[in-house]
Amino acid sequence: MASRRTLKAAEAIREVVAMSILTDVKDPRVRGVTITQVDVSGDMRHAKVYFMILGGEGKERNALRGLQSAAGFFQSKVARRIDARYTPTLQFAVDEGVKNLMEISRILAEEKSQRETQGNSDESEDEFEEESDADGESEPDESEEET
Repeated sequence: MASRRTLKAAEAIREVVAMSILTDVKDPRVRGVTITQVDVSGDMRHAKVYFMILGGEGKERNALRGLQSAAGFFQSKVARRIDARYTPTLQFAVDEGVKNLMEISRILAEEKSQRETQGNSDESEDEFEEESDADGESEPDESEEET
C-alpha cells in the first residue's frame, strides 16, 4: 500500500509533467502526449511516468524518446514543486492499460454489431413464422407434442 506522501508526490509529478508538456516543451515529438498516471517508489527516489499518445507505435516510440530527452527539464520542475530530500528520477513508459482498454472496446463494438446483424436476420425469420402460424398451416411445436 502506498503511503499518503507518495500518492501526493505522484499526483504532483503528474500535474507538473502534464502542464510542462502543454506549456513549456517545444519538442514536436511530445505534442499530443497525455500523462495517465505516475508510480513513485517508497523511498521517493524513482518515479515511473505512464503516458499515452494516439497514432500508433511509431508515434509512441518518438514520444518516448522526446520525453526521455526532456527528463532533466521535467525533473528540475518537479524539484521546485516537491519539498523532499530527493528529487525522484523520472522514467517514462507507455501506458499499456489504456491500449488494452481501447482494444477491448473495439472488440466489444465488433461483437455488438455482429449481434445486431444476426438479430435483424432472426427477426425477419420470426416474422415469416408468425405469418405461417396465422394461416394455420404450420406444424405444432415440439413442446406442444410432449404435453
